[in-house]
Amino acid sequence: MTGRPPHRQKPGPRRDDRGGPRPGGRDDKRTGGRRGARHGSGGGDGSAMLYGWHTVKAALENPDRHIRKLYATENAMRRLTEDGVTSKVAPELVRPEVLDSRLGPEAVHQGLLAEVDELDAPQVEDLTEGLVVVLDQITDPHNVGAIFRTAAAFSVAAVVTTLRHSPQATGVLAKSASGALEHVPLVTVPNLARGLAALKDAGFLLVGLDSSGDSDLAALPLHAPLALVLGAEGQGLRRLTRENCDYLARLDLPGAIKSLNVSNAAALALYVASQKLKV
Repeated sequence: MTGRPPHRQKPGPRRDDRGGPRPGGRDDKRTGGRRGARHGSGGGDGSAMLYGWHTVKAALENPDRHIRKLYATENAMRRLTEDGVTSKVAPELVRPEVLDSRLGPEAVHQGLLAEVDELDAPQVEDLTEGLVVVLDQITDPHNVGAIFRTAAAFSVAAVVTTLRHSPQATGVLAKSASGALEHVPLVTVPNLARGLAALKDAGFLLVGLDSSGDSDLAALPLHAPLALVLGAEGQGLRRLTRENCDYLARLDLPGAIKSLNVSNAAALALYVASQKLKV
């Protein structure tokens, strides 16, 4: 979908014969901004839970994603076989209600659940080109997942977010991303202001999206590498984030409503930016 190769997965922790971390093994805690930083953990042990057809299928098709366990209903397994999707891990056939009880009644699992290792992530200092999306404390996993999906469609180089006050790349976020986590690296930083400074040092133009921005995004002299910075709904960009941006831009809309849901705003901003960068 994106033309970008799947990014590499970080080796998981050593395990004993029962599948758990081996006593005395490598400490698997994550620190934002370092290579091997978490791409989203479901339980603090370097694992994530992925469910849903597109999400699990994309993970199975990513050679750099390590699958710990795969659970599938008979219908889902038949569908995987028909699509030529294989797994290095033998799937465990289960009834749909088993997945319902494990994930909760709200989860649309479509008969598939995978326990996986996190993917490797670059450092923010490794980002030197292309288009990057930066999220300033956007905590809704549905919104972040939708942003990832759009980012994959526009071949975004990475999504940068904070180690705290951001959802983990597992469960609802992964389902909302619909497989995009396999294509767009998630870079976490402990301090967003320092992360923005690192991007600026690498030559990125930093443009913050704000409904009260001084300029229309489409009118700005955009150039690559470019980082679009989005804030949480309601709160918007924090003061220090705003001060670190080169521009504060708005999306000029013709209708009566002038603000959009953050994931919709991200999609429109990425379209505008991608068109400008082609010029």
